[in-house]
Amino acid sequence: MDTTAVLLKGPRDLEVDVLTLTAPGAEDLVVDIQHSGISTGTEKLFWSGDMPPFPGMGYPLVPGYEAVGEVVEAAPSTGYRPGDHVFVPGANCYDGAFGLFGGAAARLVTAPDRVTRIDAGLGAQGALLALAATARHTMAGLNKSVPDLIVGHGVLGRLLARLTIAAGAPAPMVWEIDPSRRGGAEGYEVIAPEDDPRKDYMSVYDASGSMDVLNDLVSRIGKGGEVVLAGFYKEPIRIDFPMAFMKEARFRVAAEWTHDDLAATRALVESGTLSLGGLITDEASAKDAPQAYQRAFTDPACLKMILNWKDVA
Repeated sequence: MDTTAVLLKGPRDLEVDVLTLTAPGAEDLVVDIQHSGISTGTEKLFWSGDMPPFPGMGYPLVPGYEAVGEVVEAAPSTGYRPGDHVFVPGANCYDGAFGLFGGAAARLVTAPDRVTRIDAGLGAQGALLALAATARHTMAGLNKSVPDLIVGHGVLGRLLARLTIAAGAPAPMVWEIDPSRRGGAEGYEVIAPEDDPRKDYMSVYDASGSMDVLNDLVSRIGKGGEVVLAGFYKEPIRIDFPMAFMKEARFRVAAEWTHDDLAATRALVESGTLSLGGLITDEASAKDAPQAYQRAFTDPACLKMILNWKDVA
C-alpha cells in the first residue's frame, strides 16, 4: 500500500513524494488524513537543519504531528470503526523514511492507542489539538501556576492566554515584538515588551522559542518568580546568574503533552470552554506543500498553515 506524503530529504529540501506504507497489523488502524498542521517550532528546526541531536531523528523524514482524518480500516477489537474521525499525532509507518513525526501524509497506519476520537465538525481546527494540549500540559498539574505574563503571541501564546482565562484566572499580559501579531487578543492585552514597566511577575511563560529574551524575563520577575520555557530551543540556555541569584529565580521546562492532556483539551473544546477559532490563517493543498512550508516558516503573518489532503490521491 502506497501513500502520498511530504518528504523532508534534508535541510530545506522538501517535496511531495509517494512512499510505501508498512503493512497494517491485525490491531492497526488505517487512516485517511484530511488536514495536517505545520509546526513552526520543532518542524522548522528540522527544515532549517538547526535541530539539536534528538532521539529518533534523521533524514529523510515525514514531518507532521498535527493531523486529523477518517478511519478507513479497523478491526472490531480496536474500538474504532470505519468512518470514525480521529486526531493523529504522527505515525512511524513508512518504508525508507523516518516517522519521528509522520502525520503529513494522505494515508497512514497507526496503532489505535495513538489516536483520539474527535468530533468531525471540528474540521481543520482539529489539527490544533496538539498545540492546545501542549499549552494545557505546560499549565496543568501539581506545583504549577497559570501565567501572569506570556511572551509571544503566536498560536501557542494565544492558547496559553485562552486557557488561563478559561481556568478563571486573571487575564495575563502578553508581549509581542511584531506589531502585525498583536491583534486577535480575546480578553487580554498584547503589548510590546518595552511598553511594559512591570517587574514583579511571578509566573512568566515564554512561548517565543527565543533565548535572547531570557535574561530580560529574569529581570522582570519578582523574588522567587518562575520562568517557564514552553517552546523548543536550539541554543544552549544561558542566564545572567547574578540577576537570577538576586531574584531567587526558578526555571521550569515544559515537555510534550500526554494523552491525558489531549483528552482534557478535547473536552474543553467540545464543551465550548476553549475556542480554537481565529488561529488558522492559511490553508493550502498538500500538493503545494513545498511552498506552504516555506511560507509557514518565513512569513510572520502566517500564524498557522494547514495542509488539505482531501484532494490528494
